[in-house]
Amino acid sequence: MNTKYNHYKVTLEHTYNPKDEELQQPVVIEFDNHDNIFNIIKVLQEKDHFGDVNQSAEFAIGLKMFSEVMLRNKEHGLFEDFLPAFKEFMKRLKSGI
Repeated sequence: MNTKYNHYKVTLEHTYNPKDEELQQPVVIEFDNHDNIFNIIKVLQEKDHFGDVNQSAEFAIGLKMFSEVMLRNKEHGLFEDFLPAFKEFMKRLKSGI
């Protein structure tokens, strides 16, 4: 873990399956992020872009986890076409749209 970053632990639990299949075992991951994700969740919940504070939290967590991996691996070919569009997306998000 990087001592200059915030450290997080997320547990994902499978609580229901509409196909009545066996529920999966929980997945626990620990990761670093340069941002305080709790502050980002709060800001996005206040802006309430989706009319649902739970979706705002879900969006914030997913976005921050995805973007951190992408930034650490920005030279990976998987991201070469996506990175410019992502930068524009983040500008729009930060501008309050």
